[in-house]
Amino acid sequence: MAPPRAADVLGRVTLVTGKEEFLNERTVVAVREAVRRHDPEAELSETQAGDLTLATLGELSAPSLFSSTRCVVVRGLENLPEESVAGLLQYAASPVEDVALVLVHGGGARGSGVLTRLRKVDSVTEVKSSEVRPSEFAGFVAAEVRALGATIDEPAADALVHAVGHDLRSLAAAAHQLTSDFPGETLTTERIKRYFGGRAEAKSFAVADAAFWGRRDAALEELRWALDSGTPPVLVTSAFASGARGVARYLGAPRGMREADLVREVGVPPWKLRAVRDQSRGWSEAGIAHAVQAVARADADIKGAASDAAYTLERLVLTVTDLRDPR
Repeated sequence: MAPPRAADVLGRVTLVTGKEEFLNERTVVAVREAVRRHDPEAELSETQAGDLTLATLGELSAPSLFSSTRCVVVRGLENLPEESVAGLLQYAASPVEDVALVLVHGGGARGSGVLTRLRKVDSVTEVKSSEVRPSEFAGFVAAEVRALGATIDEPAADALVHAVGHDLRSLAAAAHQLTSDFPGETLTTERIKRYFGGRAEAKSFAVADAAFWGRRDAALEELRWALDSGTPPVLVTSAFASGARGVARYLGAPRGMREADLVREVGVPPWKLRAVRDQSRGWSEAGIAHAVQAVARADADIKGAASDAAYTLERLVLTVTDLRDPR
């Protein structure tokens, strides 16, 4: 999909829906970039739908002393209070000309009523992120590489998926890293294997898997190999996030579900579900909640605050392995 123009988003409402968080965030970023290209001084702001009222929406969309152009992002539309629905629909029917309003709904049935009503408004454009099936990951990789000005053949795309895993953020980061190192070139299977070569286990998902199994020494060893072989730290935190989500979703799934339903609930391919099931036996709901928080802190540090990524990741390994019940 081509990046939006300012004319596509200003004076309009962009409704972002679907369960693929990475693709949803990409749409939000694209709208912001379109607004900033139009007006580099544009004001950017965001809020949670649970806190939204007609008054707060008016404040967010009002012109500032520096610029009348604004991009307002409202996240968690499924949590919009019932008393705020009418005000939001009223705004959507007549949006402010110099404001790009982005409404993000995380998928699911909650808040579906307001979605139905918003979809009927002429000034609302919906961008829906469909869940990517395991068979579609190689196609996603190929599209990412093409968008970055390079090419990749199908076997190489499969090899990259096998090397990095089934996490869109990690796959996109890997594609960006490869095309940065080999600009405009064709990424072959041999190049993928060489880039992710060395010790086969020394990859981000191997680090995360060892940690969530509680194997501290193995996880630290895999981490050292991964960093020494050039694995970007952000791929490691992405792998930890994927592992934490899998365990958390499995623990939160209703008991007695059929395996096919459980695959959809947990969001992993069938072959991965068995590993998640076995892994989750050493985790409590409180433990995995703390692990999710630890991963989020490490990811934030890696992307901005941390001066030593290796130390941050080592601390993450130690925290996660300590949280797992060794039973």
